[in-house]
Amino acid sequence: MPLRPLVRAVLALTLTAAGSLAAVLVTTAPAQAALADRYVALGDSYSSGVGAGSYDGSGCTRSSVAYGPLWAANHSSPSFAFAACSGATTDDVLAGQLSSITSATTLVTITIGGNDAGFVAVVGTCQLATDDACRAAVATSTAYASTILPGRLDRTYAAVKSRAPGARLVVLGYPRLFETGSAGCGLLGMSVAKRQALNTGADTLATVIRSRAAAAGATFVDVRSIFAGHGVCGSSPWINGITALTGAFHPNATGQRSGYLAALTAAVG
Repeated sequence: MPLRPLVRAVLALTLTAAGSLAAVLVTTAPAQAALADRYVALGDSYSSGVGAGSYDGSGCTRSSVAYGPLWAANHSSPSFAFAACSGATTDDVLAGQLSSITSATTLVTITIGGNDAGFVAVVGTCQLATDDACRAAVATSTAYASTILPGRLDRTYAAVKSRAPGARLVVLGYPRLFETGSAGCGLLGMSVAKRQALNTGADTLATVIRSRAAAAGATFVDVRSIFAGHGVCGSSPWINGITALTGAFHPNATGQRSGYLAALTAAVG
């Protein structure tokens, strides 16, 4: 082919390729931008960050270093609503937290169910009473979790889905609170038998929550394995002991970051 026609042909191909590349960039840029989630964090004290410090003074003991705000900051969420509140039950979520969800919401996380099952009171009983009394309190709580709690969780998850049908619902569970390898536990007064009973209760709660999350088409994030070795009575606890002024038996800042946030990020990116 003569040189001049060849140059024209190469130039035409180059311009065509450049135009195609520009078209791809124009069409894919908005799609990439749309990946940033409009995020709402619901739930109880494990979601609000009780025990982690840096609270907002809202009355719900919301922490700026809880997993929700940390995830939103790490992912540059275009909108973030932090509705989780200390002490919340499923009824509280239905009555006061759902209004934070809109049709534009694309991600909802929630940790809920522990207060419905009375787990805080159970821990208190185990702290102060005998091994047998502790086991009985755990049995009562797990019976509730197995029979009454499923319906409450179903209603809660369905209400979330109704407000934002297109959103991903991610349900995070609870860790086992204690390490059980040593007989002593400092000032806690918790025998190995009590700690084992409470951890068994946490396992039952996880089983129930996992089941109902699956039925709702939600993603369940089980945090028990990531917290393993970091419970109360361990050498490197991510959960506060009884000596914490605020948030005993709740994740500390490390537990929120290295436990909950890490597990959430592994599950949803």
